[in-house]
Amino acid sequence: MRVVHAGQVSVGVYNIGGKLYALEDRCSHDDGPLAEGDWEPDEGVVVCPRHGARFDIRSGRALTLPAFQPVDTFPVRVEDGLVKVTV
Repeated sequence: MRVVHAGQVSVGVYNIGGKLYALEDRCSHDDGPLAEGDWEPDEGVVVCPRHGARFDIRSGRALTLPAFQPVDTFPVRVEDGLVKVTV
């Protein structure tokens, strides 16, 4: 997992089984930095370090309270060996 910045948006890029996913690095519950939490590659889940909300990395969907709103996901691709995220 790596965090990249595009202007004022921070994005976590996750590799799950060889496929890349880009997820806004901000918990929808309290703006906590998701990349500082644990993530479970086998389940495709990231856990907010502040209150334990879990999010599906592939879809951004909130899986557990206290979060109930999804976080944004972004298209990601590899081009000429560089990872590119469209924000």
